[in-house]
Amino acid sequence: MNAPNRPPRPVRTATVLRTERLSPSMVRVIVGSAALKDIGPLPLTDHYIKIKFGDVTRTYTVRWFDAETGEMALDFVIHGDEGLAGPWAATAQPGEEIAFMGPGGGWAPRAGADLHLLVGDESALPAVAAALDVLPAGARAEVFLEVGTATDRQPLTLSDDVAVHWIHRDEHGMGYGEALTYAVETAALPTGDVEAFVHGNADMIKPLRHHLFNVLGVPRENVSISGYWRTGMNEDGWQSSKREFVAQMEAEQDS
Repeated sequence: MNAPNRPPRPVRTATVLRTERLSPSMVRVIVGSAALKDIGPLPLTDHYIKIKFGDVTRTYTVRWFDAETGEMALDFVIHGDEGLAGPWAATAQPGEEIAFMGPGGGWAPRAGADLHLLVGDESALPAVAAALDVLPAGARAEVFLEVGTATDRQPLTLSDDVAVHWIHRDEHGMGYGEALTYAVETAALPTGDVEAFVHGNADMIKPLRHHLFNVLGVPRENVSISGYWRTGMNEDGWQSSKREFVAQMEAEQDS
């Protein structure tokens, strides 16, 4: 049932135009249609859409969108035959159609911050990369990205003021987000007006939230932090339990 006074989100369709293999673990699917031109420019860097696969939906970040051509790029993490979206993206062919809702979103880098702290695993890599694309000249950023192996790295838009720290899980033998969390917690970060974007596995969100708010003292209005997924759960399971997870985390850390 829809929330009171909230109209249902319109379902749009687009056609697969082409695909690109970005790394062994990620495929980019570029879709487009004349109707997408009506969306207009997307000013945020965490814009996402909800793709319909039969009766279920899966959420994916918009890597880039061209309002003039109506083309939209979506990056998919591939885990073999696991899941719905990954296997589809791995074999998607030009001419196939997708149905989706959105885009939604809520964050973009804030001009004037002394430091942009961007943290994520593969699921957040598209949003982090999109943020780096629009950082103004001279903006300082510390970027921490966790991927499976060195072969899963991707080219990023960088300047002399941006430092990228790649963390490879195969070199540490740790679970998702654990080495990434350690890297951020032990980093020597400058003080001042810090803005943070931290997204990925929910199990890394709890310690990093504590580190940002209770150790570094970053104002909450300067932080976008959320779990995109959780180990052992599909999106439906995670979304149904996310509110309880967040409430318990806040109760433990904010008391």
